[in-house]
Amino acid sequence: MKRREFITLLGSAAAAWPLAARAQQAGHTPRVGVLLAEANDRGMQARLDGLRQGLERLGWSDGRTIRMEYRFCEGKPERFQPLAKELVDQKPDLIIAQSPLVIAAVRRETDTIPIVFVDVSDPIGPGFVASLARPGGNLTGLVSFKAGIVGKWLGMLKEIAKTTAFVHFTTVARAAEQSLSVEVTPHEVETATDIERVIGSVGGMPGGGLVFPPDTTTILHRDLVIALAARHRLPAVYPFRFFVAAGGLLSYSIDFVFAYRQAASYVDRILRGARPADLPVQAPTKFETVLNLQTAKTIGLTVPPTLLVAADEVIE
Repeated sequence: MKRREFITLLGSAAAAWPLAARAQQAGHTPRVGVLLAEANDRGMQARLDGLRQGLERLGWSDGRTIRMEYRFCEGKPERFQPLAKELVDQKPDLIIAQSPLVIAAVRRETDTIPIVFVDVSDPIGPGFVASLARPGGNLTGLVSFKAGIVGKWLGMLKEIAKTTAFVHFTTVARAAEQSLSVEVTPHEVETATDIERVIGSVGGMPGGGLVFPPDTTTILHRDLVIALAARHRLPAVYPFRFFVAAGGLLSYSIDFVFAYRQAASYVDRILRGARPADLPVQAPTKFETVLNLQTAKTIGLTVPPTLLVAADEVIE
């Protein structure tokens, strides 16, 4: 750790510990609700470990100076609203919410409790914040993707596929398509049937490949997506590591453990009196490439040396 970073960290922690002690002496231990869309699996536990590490570095220890309440939606949309209401009814000092659908559910229950969001690519579109610099309202947090990442996904796939099907097409994808001179076919999916249709059609394209941006439908049906891509021997780029860990080929995304560790700084500042409206939304700063060599072998793909070198993690 660099000396300047150490001094900053020590200063922040020193400021937090007296506050935590005063809160306990006053008979109030801050409570933080955490509502997560994904299942309570190893990947999510690693992210939560990052959150806890970040909090501890700032002087907040679960069970001593802070109380954490966790709720998992287990990937079931029908659970979002009831669990959001359950957390809000407990009147926590702050809520951490993951994914746009979960955030929307919490927002319907409260416009006063501070909300720190994670795993959101566009907080402005749904109206979560007024702007990244000045969020306004009771929400702030970290965005998980930025526009340039689309070009990165297409560029990686271009190395192994001539034609790309981009699921959930965007104007940013169109711009990247032109700059990379790659042919992109847009597709929208809302159901498992849509996924089967799209992947089946791309499977009949010579040199075809797939890009899956972050989307609730593909996340909920990840096993189907991975199985169909393997069946049709299609290379695919995914937005999350857990796709590759489950048998997908390649992912490029932010380091989510690092992002959850960063989210602790919002919790710390808000519990010490800062308003979410005044805390700028942070853009991602750390990314990782994960490659599954076993999947490459299964679909008969020779991985280019450039991708092997670029991979932060290789699953064999």
